[in-house]
Amino acid sequence: MRDIRLLGIRTLPLLGLLAALLLPVGVTATPAAAAAPAAAGPVRVMPLGDSITGSPGCWRALLWNRLLDAGYTDVDFVGTLPAQGCGVAHDGDNEGHGGELVTNVADRNLLPARLAATLPDIVVMHFGTNDVWSNISPDRVLAAYTRLVGQMRESNPDMRVLVAQIIPMNPGTCAACAQRVVDLNARIPAWAAATSTDRSPVTVVDQWTGFDTATDTYDGVHPNDAGNEKIAARWFPALAALLDQGVPGDPGDPDEPGDATCTASFRAVSTWQGGYQAEVTVRNTSAAPVTGWTVTVVPADGARVGQVWNGTLGTAADGTATVTHANWNGALAPGASASFGFIATAPATSSAPAATVDCTAVS
Repeated sequence: MRDIRLLGIRTLPLLGLLAALLLPVGVTATPAAAAAPAAAGPVRVMPLGDSITGSPGCWRALLWNRLLDAGYTDVDFVGTLPAQGCGVAHDGDNEGHGGELVTNVADRNLLPARLAATLPDIVVMHFGTNDVWSNISPDRVLAAYTRLVGQMRESNPDMRVLVAQIIPMNPGTCAACAQRVVDLNARIPAWAAATSTDRSPVTVVDQWTGFDTATDTYDGVHPNDAGNEKIAARWFPALAALLDQGVPGDPGDPDEPGDATCTASFRAVSTWQGGYQAEVTVRNTSAAPVTGWTVTVVPADGARVGQVWNGTLGTAADGTATVTHANWNGALAPGASASFGFIATAPATSSAPAATVDCTAVS
């Protein structure tokens, strides 16, 4: 594995300079390096897709240098394919196979071997352009996405996935392709929401909006310099956000799970004049078991919590409510959740139901 910090001293040709003007992660130590002192390795990021990602896929070079310039130096781009030019110093390893269909990769079971060879922590996926060109239905493409995400999680249960709403297409030989891209992209957010989990989130990155095939591609399909700059700019904030979270389990002693922690989220179930029903979900966000929890509920607009189920209610004079677990839902394993409901009274002039909720865990 290359030492990515050596790339901090580099020359940026025109393409890299243009990237720096835009808006504004992995193979771990190989077995031969296993004798090194225990330390968190670089975050391993696999760029996954077809020729838009890999042939030459110069948005990867721009994204890599943008990450370095922003201080993300402990990152390793991984893939079974090497860099393919671009004229910019960068970590060019990738999994962008020109001409591949995501449905073929899923049907032929090609991804597991690539994952085993590179062991990514994060996958950045722009995949489906060739399927659209081949008039493969969105149902089949999304089924392939689902199979690939399942294989990613078999490789790494904590895999984090960034999936693109793919860039537009308008090739001269496929008049229907433009609408087919729209049809596929429209389905991706709901698919991602259904596929995402707390442990292995799937995040959608909109690469379609603001991308113009007339000015941002050289053939109606593949990005030119301007298009590569736009693609890198869209990936950067989403990838940076994941890098800020670190790799699950690093750093730390696996025998020391740490303090128990929890989060709470509020959801209005129904409303009526003068009140509403709501549900609060409590989730164990730590590696340690939770033996009990207490949620503080501060309703907005002068509302008051008056009735609770699946928890024990306490109310302060200022209207702040505390809800403590019931005897059957206090124990939560790592990643597990429980919920309680409540009825609140609210002034007739109040706006939509809202509340600030905060969770304290007992380990």
